[in-house]
Amino acid sequence: LFPIIEVFKISLRSGNNLFSSNFELIPKSVTFQNYIDIFVKHPFLKWIFNSILVSLVVTLISVGLASTAGYAFSRYKFVGRDPAMILLIATQMFPVTMLLLPLFIMLIKLGIYDSYSGLIVAYSATALPFCVWQMKGFYDTIPRSLEEAARIDGCTEIQTFWKIIFPLAQPALVITALFSFMSAWSEYLVAAVLIQDPALFTLPMGLKAFQSDLEVAWGLYSAGAIVVSIPVVILFVSLSRYLVSGLTLGSVKE
Repeated sequence: LFPIIEVFKISLRSGNNLFSSNFELIPKSVTFQNYIDIFVKHPFLKWIFNSILVSLVVTLISVGLASTAGYAFSRYKFVGRDPAMILLIATQMFPVTMLLLPLFIMLIKLGIYDSYSGLIVAYSATALPFCVWQMKGFYDTIPRSLEEAARIDGCTEIQTFWKIIFPLAQPALVITALFSFMSAWSEYLVAAVLIQDPALFTLPMGLKAFQSDLEVAWGLYSAGAIVVSIPVVILFVSLSRYLVSGLTLGSVKE
């Protein structure tokens, strides 16, 4: 907790004071001016809107595609199934910096560079491999007898998935959604390459705007960092009952 407390203390100081000679938990000259300034003097609300929009769309795409693709890999045998799974997980071995140039060229050719769509495509593509593997591992733990019973009762394959399997996969879906949201919410490097229009800046890019070549507005930077972390904390607290089951149920196969 010490780094978080330290960032919070810096956000309560006036000016750009980074260091202090005392170790008080709350500084004597407490001020919330930095929190006011990020909303009044800077387009912080616009950055929040951009981040929420991109993160939610990426989350919906990742959950939708990973839930169905993971089920297909878990339940069906088709040509190229095993190589496809290996290729999916192999993509996680490459650093993001290695993918920036190909992404840059592809988005320009698609005509969606420097747009919400381009950023959403890039984030979805990088988040999906892990999400598919996560969902596939979870589906492997669900007994096939449930699907067989549903089909005996007259359900089609789509009805079996939607009415029987999908509700049982809630813990894994929560993990998939949380991972997708986090990967888009806090990412900076890809956005810095693919977004040039200040009106499309996400929160990490907006926070970078508080830093210049000559100085860093540490008070504003720290206040912004605290505000950015609040939605993530709320998500973790509200979804905590799903986290343990979602992460562990897909790790073993009986």
